[in-house]
Amino acid sequence: MKALNYLVAFMGGVAIGAAAGLLLAPEKGTDTRERIAEALRKRGIRLNRKEMDALVSDISEELSNTAEEA
Repeated sequence: MKALNYLVAFMGGVAIGAAAGLLLAPEKGTDTRERIAEALRKRGIRLNRKEMDALVSDISEELSNTAEEA
């Protein structure tokens, strides 16, 4: 059970790290949003512009909260 907790924590860290890398990369925001939208489309998830902006805002807030806790 302890190993499973470590695995879950690791995978959560990987996901947050990947999101932070995408959001903090030195690219224009529109380019980053397009990359995120394309990755989601490949997985069968379609978002309109408003939904994409909401997703980016949610991820940014989560990253800010995580950074403040650390």
